[in-house]
Amino acid sequence: MGKGAARWWHALWLVWMVVARLTWLGTLPGGDRSWATGVSADGSVVVGGAENAEGWSRAFRWTASGGMEDLNITYAHLLTDGSKLYAANAISPDGRYVVGGGYNAATRRIEAFLLDTQWTGVEERLTWLGTLGGGGSLATGVSADGSVVVGVTENAAGKWPAFGSVVVSEAWNAAWQMPAFGSLEEVIVEAWKAAWKWKWRAFRWTAAGGMQNLGTLPGSDESEARGVSADGSVVVGSARNAAGQWRAFRWTAAGGMQNLGTLGGDHSWAAGISADGSVVVGEAENAAGQDRAFRWTAARGMRSLGTLGGDWSEAYGVSSDGSVVVGWAENAEGQPHAFRWTAARGMDDLNLTYAHLLTDGSVLEVANAISPDGRYIVGQGYNAATGRDEAFLLDTRRPGVEERSGATRVRLRLLPQLVHERVALELEAAEAAGRVTIVVSDVLGRVVAELLRGAVLPPGVHRVELDVRAWAAGQYTVVLRTEAGSTAVPLAVVR
Repeated sequence: MGKGAARWWHALWLVWMVVARLTWLGTLPGGDRSWATGVSADGSVVVGGAENAEGWSRAFRWTASGGMEDLNITYAHLLTDGSKLYAANAISPDGRYVVGGGYNAATRRIEAFLLDTQWTGVEERLTWLGTLGGGGSLATGVSADGSVVVGVTENAAGKWPAFGSVVVSEAWNAAWQMPAFGSLEEVIVEAWKAAWKWKWRAFRWTAAGGMQNLGTLPGSDESEARGVSADGSVVVGSARNAAGQWRAFRWTAAGGMQNLGTLGGDHSWAAGISADGSVVVGEAENAAGQDRAFRWTAARGMRSLGTLGGDWSEAYGVSSDGSVVVGWAENAEGQPHAFRWTAARGMDDLNLTYAHLLTDGSVLEVANAISPDGRYIVGQGYNAATGRDEAFLLDTRRPGVEERSGATRVRLRLLPQLVHERVALELEAAEAAGRVTIVVSDVLGRVVAELLRGAVLPPGVHRVELDVRAWAAGQYTVVLRTEAGSTAVPLAVVR
């Protein structure tokens, strides 16, 4: 090995020593609270809701360069009629499309919205999605290309939803009778007092077909959609059964609404879905009456993910390949802690795994979403430095960086990193390494290649070639997984 190569390996090892990074996203000016609900594939854009100086919820978008911005200010030119965006509930992997709920002044209703931040490449477009004939709606998920939006809505029979981060109003009927509509926020606050009385329907929206009622389980009149697959063909959520019990569902156009059952108890809710729709996560009651985070597949059914020592856990997000699940769980002291689950490690308390980032007494309480490749996690917690409940962005690994120094005992190098036709993946194993797999994903989290598939590598340098001539130009992520940990390295395909 020449001097140049020696310098390269030395530099690489220094990079390998870098640890994960936690960013508290702050609040809107004068506000006391924020929560993150979605993150782009590359971790550069985070969305959610935050209180403003008056204490009302406003949709936000965060970037490292711009910090937290109120979407009502950034896109004020789209809201000139007095409409407001209350909270952003999901974002597309490329960061372009944002969905949530707000007040549509034109219809005087709380409605689901779809915000296209790059329409025609230079303009933006805000689309209010309407309802199924009733008084309100809320968007909770969006497909990878922004063409499909899912959520909950009131139908023509007057079944009005009250779900998600946005506060919705039971007082709509009274509000319509008011001589002057007055403060919408005052009306919305009243919703919390009786929102449980209202019932709702799951919807799937497209520009061509509008809002589609996904129906309910047999004998029921309530449902809600919470997530959608990358291509928009599979929707998950919850619906009541004939006995009035909530059941997680998985919907497709061909199969309709499928009841996913429970863990032996009376209820379940689905909250997240993998890119191809094969993995569903959420929360379900077991036979002992305890609520547990679950992961469902057609092959294995619904499986409990356990807890962190307490009595309760809920799963909210899942990586594109279904291998990493995030949510929250009670610890032994009954405190809510954000978790990450993998088949290899089980349920990890993020406050323990990343304790070195929380030395000031801060706490990661809930993980709401995860990037397609499993690298970025967003949610909310207690920021001890500000004394506030704030949204957070956790970068669990940086390009060429392990979560723990030396965890995988295998170093990965791409030759070259800017690729036109073929790329060589060079792996150096300091000692024998087991269960080695290389997975390559695109910016939407879709797996485009899988190599080695659980191989055992003897000590030494190993080389694997990858043909990318049929791949589209763009950014990809190469993830090296071993039984001891994982490493991610960026790959750029150029044309």
